[in-house]
Amino acid sequence: MILTLLRIGGSLGLFLYGMRVMSDGIQKTAGERLQSILNIMTGNRVVAVFTGFLITVLVQSSSASTVMIVSFVHAGLLTLAQSVGMILGANIGTTVTGWIVAILGFRFSVSAAALPAIAIGALFIFTKKFKKTSQGEALLGFGLLFLGLGFLRESVPDIQQHPEILEFLSRFTDAGLASDLLFIVVGGLLTIVVQSSSAAMAITLTMAFAGWIDYRTAAAIILGENIGTTVTAFLASLTASVDARRASRAHTLFNVVGVLWIIPLFGPALRLVDGLLPGSIVTGSTMILLPARLALFHTLFNIVNTAVFLPFLRPFVRFVERLVPETGPRVTGRYTMKYVSSVIQDTPELYLIAVREELSRMAEIITEMFAGFVQLLTDDKLDIEAAVEEQHRKEDYTDQMQQELSEFLARTSMESISAAAAAEIGAMLRVTDELESIADACYNLTVLVHRYRTKNMKFSTKETEKLLEYSELVHGFLRFIHDHLDRRLGEAELEQATVTEKRVNSQRDKLKKNARKRMQKNPKEVKSELVYIDMVSQIERIGDYALATARALRSMRVSNSKKRLPRKPPE
Repeated sequence: MILTLLRIGGSLGLFLYGMRVMSDGIQKTAGERLQSILNIMTGNRVVAVFTGFLITVLVQSSSASTVMIVSFVHAGLLTLAQSVGMILGANIGTTVTGWIVAILGFRFSVSAAALPAIAIGALFIFTKKFKKTSQGEALLGFGLLFLGLGFLRESVPDIQQHPEILEFLSRFTDAGLASDLLFIVVGGLLTIVVQSSSAAMAITLTMAFAGWIDYRTAAAIILGENIGTTVTAFLASLTASVDARRASRAHTLFNVVGVLWIIPLFGPALRLVDGLLPGSIVTGSTMILLPARLALFHTLFNIVNTAVFLPFLRPFVRFVERLVPETGPRVTGRYTMKYVSSVIQDTPELYLIAVREELSRMAEIITEMFAGFVQLLTDDKLDIEAAVEEQHRKEDYTDQMQQELSEFLARTSMESISAAAAAEIGAMLRVTDELESIADACYNLTVLVHRYRTKNMKFSTKETEKLLEYSELVHGFLRFIHDHLDRRLGEAELEQATVTEKRVNSQRDKLKKNARKRMQKNPKEVKSELVYIDMVSQIERIGDYALATARALRSMRVSNSKKRLPRKPPE
């Protein structure tokens, strides 16, 4: 008995490992497409459902895709309404795994599918000529998954050889509604224990195929698995934002309510599936109908449940908002990147979307900082002490952003990711450093204005106008960088950025030259002219950092799906 349990455990471990390898390979192969799918998300509820379905099919894990959705809500990349629609789609997407297992795992010889897939996958991975490592991982994982499923099928003993176990199980399967409720709980616990609804589904189909549980019992366990799969996202959201917690509660409510309404209709639902797949349930080699019926039941349940909820999506979202109320803003002044770290290892490439959003926030902050400096130049009535304090707070915040984003990207680079994603991470690290340097320069400019004000220095109207013109040139350059953080710069755009930076250098030389001439004519104004030159130097450095950022964006693999109108550098 112990040996049998170990064989079942080993088979399940091979199945789970194969699913993990296959999922990683699919994500690397389709990583950019997955990012594009998320980027084009709209408020359309049907599009949201389809998006959730597609991502779950590609990731091959409803738990991973749901936690991913919760994480993106936490990061502010998705609204609560969008996330609920995607979660509905994710529930449908997870049924695809059941069909794969039901059709391929029991109808065909495992070695006929698994071993060729492993052979081709290994060829792709270990042969440099092909350079298709991610596709090889997907095929290798596919083969290992079905190899594990085959071993699992062989490890489960024939129930006829254990009549005492059959008699024991019959005590729990003949109690009507009580039996259904019991096995719904069993299904939920099974999913929580194995931490994978796909693995729980494979176990259920295998047990049913071997005759250990009957059709109705297996269907009840599947209903429980739909509830158990919500636990992962629920736990991941406990320390997340209010909307992220709402998204996870919506997932739990959706599945629990779905199970509650189908319990009174359980018998008719099973008979409907019988009618759609007529014939006797035969577990022989010529026809394997039971796993297919269970897969169909799982699919129909989630499709009908989605169809019932979809028209009431907005009222449902409002109900969840009341269920999980706002707790009030928590302002700590400390930056924390918004992601749910418990699943970073599952989908590392997709979390680059969250990093890109944070880089956009960082660019927005430094653009505001530079605008604040320009405002101080034009309005003497502004409180300079308060301005310095505010700029210092923002500069400190960008320091924290740079540190945390760099650490996050470094951790992500250590995961198993594609070469394209690794290159993007390198570019993002450079962008992060350059943006932080711009923030430092903006703060230095504010300190120079503070010195200029407190020492009662004066610039002539003409000098101030020239400095403002120069500042506006660089300010436009910063806006250009901010507007292009979501896309890879083209060659022409990089050339425009280079031309802009040359203009910045040229004007710097003119302004400094004029300042030196003024010092020679009026030595009494040396201190004010030195401050003027320092301001020009700091502004020019910002131009250098902006060009370095543009060059990094040129090497960044970024989706072009966000429909933002590009902004050209100033002429």
